[in-house]
Amino acid sequence: MPYVNVKITKGVTRKQKQVIVKDITLLLQRVLNKKPEHTHIVIDEVETDNWGFAGVLTTDLRRGKQAVTRKNPRR
Repeated sequence: MPYVNVKITKGVTRKQKQVIVKDITLLLQRVLNKKPEHTHIVIDEVETDNWGFAGVLTTDLRRGKQAVTRKNPRR
């Protein structure tokens, strides 16, 4: 019984989620020979203030703010 957890930032449409679920299910069927009726896909949507990348919150990245880089970062 495959279980796939997809984490994405908020803002995805229901139609896009349907495509994600269908395509992942078909991929597992094709590659691993898993039965679609046994495949579970869970989509977790995360607020962009709760997701960071390259040292910056996703909200800020989407607004065009860049990460601050230091020559000698603290460790």
